[in-house]
Amino acid sequence: MEGCEFTSEKATAGTIKDGGDDPDATHGALILSTVEWTDEPGIILDGGIGVGRVTKPGLPVSIGEAAINPVPRKMIRETAQAVLDEYEIECGIKIVISVPAGEEIAKKTLNGRLGILGGISILGTRGIVVPFSTSAYKASVAQAVNVAKEAGCDHIVLSTGGKSESFGIATYPELTEEAFVEMGDFVGFSLTQCKRKQMKKVTLVGMMGKFSKVAQGVMMVHSKSAPVDFGFLAQMARDAGASQETIDEILGANTASQVGDLMADTPAFFEIMCENCCRAALKEVGGGIAVETIIITMKGSLLGRVTIDDTDNESDRDRG
Repeated sequence: MEGCEFTSEKATAGTIKDGGDDPDATHGALILSTVEWTDEPGIILDGGIGVGRVTKPGLPVSIGEAAINPVPRKMIRETAQAVLDEYEIECGIKIVISVPAGEEIAKKTLNGRLGILGGISILGTRGIVVPFSTSAYKASVAQAVNVAKEAGCDHIVLSTGGKSESFGIATYPELTEEAFVEMGDFVGFSLTQCKRKQMKKVTLVGMMGKFSKVAQGVMMVHSKSAPVDFGFLAQMARDAGASQETIDEILGANTASQVGDLMADTPAFFEIMCENCCRAALKEVGGGIAVETIIITMKGSLLGRVTIDDTDNESDRDRG
């Protein structure tokens, strides 16, 4: 616990968030809980400074409410009620959760695009930190896709990071901001969310390293989960007509980016990779949508772009 202050009417306690190995922007943040008596029985739960407010539909919390998700809401209420019952207290309480640095932390999250303004969200699925837990990131992706659906989007652009998202925005300036979702390493999960929300088209934007894995059907592309398969890259290069000398260089390469440089003058290589990504994505979701793959360099230049439209269960490929 990080401090505790109380009077006969009010108490405030703080704790420091430990995100473990999770890619969590709130790691190290001070979380405060203030509890005070109310005249009416029952428990009121709200957000204070640094906890965002919901302004768009599609989230598991109603518009106007503090962005405290259903699981932590339930846990907070149950814990508070257990204490009230233990001491046979019949009057009510108001609980306010605050994060003093929350507004600044929120700039590092998807909250603004999701319509959560003024601070961070209070997320959670179990109440404990699991080493390299992915639940928080997945929850953000699922919420982002749902917000896009509620905003009327039927085309989602999934990117692996900020640079690839910027390329996607430049490619599709006509789409609203809700249509752009950073999926990170969670390709399969993000595709499944898009299919579940009946999106007509999904565009994948990323770089050689992660998409060389997607092309093989690997749908969780974190470096710890799946290494780059240089034999697979060499086979695609062979299919693209590369010389044996180039293939040998690929087999001895250290990074996928290095392979991209070796194949920079062979557009067919990137078309093959993009097509493989599209087909792997369609297999992941069982078809029925259009999937586009765009591969770019670290500097943001286009390497390859292919679309396979399976909305009519017919593979109509469009290279661009």
